[in-house]
Amino acid sequence: MKHALITGGAGFIGSHLAEALIARDYRVTVVDDESTGTAENLAAIRDHFNFSFVQGTVADKTLVRRLVSDVDEVYHLAAAVGVQLISTAPIHTIETNIYPTELILSELLRRKKEGYSVKLFLASSSEVYGKNPKPLWSEEDDLVFGPTTRARWSYGASKAIDEFLALAYWRQHRLPVVIARFFNVVGPRQTGRYGMVLPRFIESALAGRPLVVHDDGNQVRCFAHVNDVVHSVIELMETDAATAGVFNVGSDQPVTILQLAKSVIAAINPKLEVAFQTYAEAYDQDFEDVRSRIPDLTRLRRTIRFRPEFTLETILRDVVEQALARVKRPS
Repeated sequence: MKHALITGGAGFIGSHLAEALIARDYRVTVVDDESTGTAENLAAIRDHFNFSFVQGTVADKTLVRRLVSDVDEVYHLAAAVGVQLISTAPIHTIETNIYPTELILSELLRRKKEGYSVKLFLASSSEVYGKNPKPLWSEEDDLVFGPTTRARWSYGASKAIDEFLALAYWRQHRLPVVIARFFNVVGPRQTGRYGMVLPRFIESALAGRPLVVHDDGNQVRCFAHVNDVVHSVIELMETDAATAGVFNVGSDQPVTILQLAKSVIAAINPKLEVAFQTYAEAYDQDFEDVRSRIPDLTRLRRTIRFRPEFTLETILRDVVEQALARVKRPS
């Protein structure tokens, strides 16, 4: 039986990953400081005999050393979350993204020198591409960030440093790593608290409020269901050819944010309206956004049997149904 450690495992993606690994007969340990995640996300597996939860931070060297001492795989998902948090707390963003990654890598190297090779999955982000103007982003493309005077780019730059660190440990020490750049991931249990657009739209619609769309709403994004993303992550970790690879993971079905808002309105309450808000009103005066974010999934499809179960239509149906069920559930 493999033992996996998931950092940030009480978060949206991490909790779904924990459930999937338990279903595959893994022993799973989750560590999370619950700053953005919550142990409630793990309710379905909380009492499972192969599951354990540790409330703590992966910035704690003593805790990290103890947690990696008997694991076979580490899934490092702990990170700063959401555009809103990035905009308002850039110091927290940079420190949260970089230091724990270096700490985990150094502790895994310590284990490797003791004779135990532990594979690391590093969750990165499409934000590393910055504002690359290409219509499709592939893994070997240049990273194009804005100026350091704009805090918006600190997240992508810090995740790029994480990638450089992980790949350096592979090059110098042959520490096995797999890196995935997540594009927009959505699904049940995701919160709109940190600016995630789909849950934010759904929460507004259920409350009978206008759906607030930033700028003109013509920004293009691709939304992948968390189940499809988690299955891709696990298969990448099971595939030897993925070691030391960087992969775009997500959907390549584009939709504008305005179209997404209108789809949510049609599904929940056709009488609702869209309200437009400038980036300066939503975040700050120096905020920059990316007009189009579409991944090239060629490398992912060549490496694993990537067969997404969810289309954009079925994603919306699933997320809306789950949200409606929560609203109707007696307290």
